[in-house]
Amino acid sequence: MIRARRARIVATLGPASRDPARVRELAAAGADVFRVNFSHGSQADHARTIQAVRRAEAAVGRPLAVLADLQGPKIRLGEFADGVVRIKAGQDFRLDMHALPGDASRVGVPHPEVFAALRVGAEVLIDDGRVRLRVVGHGADFAETIVEAGEQLSDHKGLNLPNLSIPIPALTEKDRVDLAFALNEGVDWVALSFVQRASDMAELRRLVQGRAAVLAKIEKPAALDALDEILDLCEAIMVARGDLGVELAPEEVPVFQKKLIRAARLRGLPVIVATQMLESMTHSPTPTRAEASDVAGAVYEGADALMLSAETAAGDYPIESVAMMDRIITRVEQDPRWPELMRAEYPVEDADADALVAAARKASESASTACIAAFTTTGQTALRLSRERPLQPTLALTPHLSTARRLSLAWGVEARVVQEPADSEDLARVAIETAMETGLAARDGSRVLILAGLPMGSPGAANILRLAHTPRR
Repeated sequence: MIRARRARIVATLGPASRDPARVRELAAAGADVFRVNFSHGSQADHARTIQAVRRAEAAVGRPLAVLADLQGPKIRLGEFADGVVRIKAGQDFRLDMHALPGDASRVGVPHPEVFAALRVGAEVLIDDGRVRLRVVGHGADFAETIVEAGEQLSDHKGLNLPNLSIPIPALTEKDRVDLAFALNEGVDWVALSFVQRASDMAELRRLVQGRAAVLAKIEKPAALDALDEILDLCEAIMVARGDLGVELAPEEVPVFQKKLIRAARLRGLPVIVATQMLESMTHSPTPTRAEASDVAGAVYEGADALMLSAETAAGDYPIESVAMMDRIITRVEQDPRWPELMRAEYPVEDADADALVAAARKASESASTACIAAFTTTGQTALRLSRERPLQPTLALTPHLSTARRLSLAWGVEARVVQEPADSEDLARVAIETAMETGLAARDGSRVLILAGLPMGSPGAANILRLAHTPRR
């Protein structure tokens, strides 16, 4: 099952969509990667969800990836005596470490790290910015604030500190338990929430030990200051515009989205754009025109994947949401100006493999080229090709199902599991047969470019580029 588009779709699974039949429908509609959100649900729920994806993979006949999204250290208020309180601009409001239920003048915040990070004049945002407080005094276990905006507070609402780095580990004890479970279930990607510094990703990599690919969710402004170091330690990033949009001014979010996409593409790292892509489709069968333009903009920027959250996890129209995103992406990629707009500038590296990959992309521009067949053990050769953004499909051929699944996130890559070619002469046979089986090439003498490394089966850079042709009828 080949899709007529290069950008990929990530669908979040939840109560509205984790039934096995519904997961198959989502895959058939075009979902490539399925996100399991560990902020909600039990491990038993997640185990059933992952198994549903594996059954859907067999049904649609192409690799599907599972992305485990760890909750991270979400900072929340304590509880109020009446559940909800009314507040007004200009009033005093206290945050403290007391466990007593809150009222209209104070509430507990059971996170000492918050008070360690505060300073006079700092802004405190609650409930995704609906309530805004300004710190006028603070100590080791309290903060005196003035309400600048907002009318209501309720139990367990999230708290954000814009422009402040909170000395809290990105991996909580719950995350460590969930991570061990996810790895045992064989997930393909692990996303770390609220990354602030490179050491956060280093700790995740230490725990994962190569059993899955690791992804950094960029949703804290502090991460932008350490972006290069974070990118050194991850295999993909997510532009998580939810919390990022709370802590940045609205006009800054599009600018930082472009910056993050460009930084990831320069390194050849897959990049996902997430949050509120088709938000209105949570309860409507069609998106707003602004949402369609938002999706299109990310495609024009060359994002590898676009993510649906509530639209597919808890919405009324999960299948329609995936189908709509598929339609928008496909239409944008048919625009004659799309190639020049989405191709990023990037430095030409000295490595022979990069030169060979660039040559393959250039050679693929011939009208007679059906696809580029890249033999890969770890997926790196296919990812290097993806960075070049060739307009012809990249057929990634690998003996490892885990590699094929991880490549489901990569722009323009169709991955398939094949037996390792016996020798260099066997390369052409395997490449041609698989290209025709998938429908990427026909029996009409089409050209297939083959990129591989010798000796076969050894991880490393591609070192041969050759031509082969499909047989004619």
